[in-house]
Amino acid sequence: MPTPHETEKQHVGPEEADQPPSMSSHDAAPPAAPSRNPCCLCWCCCCSCSWNEERRRAWRASRENKLQPLPSCEACSTPSPEEVRSWAQSFDKLMHSPAGRSVFREFLRTEYSEENMLFWLACEELKAEANQHVVDEKARLIYEDYVSILSPKEVSLDSRVREGINKKMQEPSAHTFDDAQLQIYTLMHRDSYPRFLSSPTYRALLLQGSSQSSNEA
Repeated sequence: MPTPHETEKQHVGPEEADQPPSMSSHDAAPPAAPSRNPCCLCWCCCCSCSWNEERRRAWRASRENKLQPLPSCEACSTPSPEEVRSWAQSFDKLMHSPAGRSVFREFLRTEYSEENMLFWLACEELKAEANQHVVDEKARLIYEDYVSILSPKEVSLDSRVREGINKKMQEPSAHTFDDAQLQIYTLMHRDSYPRFLSSPTYRALLLQGSSQSSNEA
């Protein structure tokens, strides 16, 4: 004959049976962690604790204001023929030219590596920020967009640099991504820049500049 306890279990309704068992006082969840929980701020992608959905939507909504993309080529001033030719002299000259960065970014888009330029620009913007609250916010956006392995815009970083970023994200600063930015800058310099100089895009600009100079003469 079933015991009273077993009889009680047999009469549990389907709705109740689908519910998870309630926790005893010994199993109660610990109180919520403070906002600077090291687990959340290490930003390892294996970490299960993350922003809640409400905060995530807030970050997304502020992104357009915090990480403005570079204007398109049409929005930039037309570079002079001398400026266009100077881009072939060094990668630094190309990257220090607003028009050069814009044209190079369009080229990277054709190679499906535009995220490298976007990451570099975001790091430059972060380094110019003095307000710590804004630094925290931008650092988290940069991590989520370009460092997280879950992001479709993840940039290629080695394990040493990633580990350093994860540690620094516990206390973000304007220079949290300096090593990563240098690595991506070097990657663009060695890999994409030579192809850019040989691309139809750059050659067309050179021809356009030559024609312009001839007409002015």
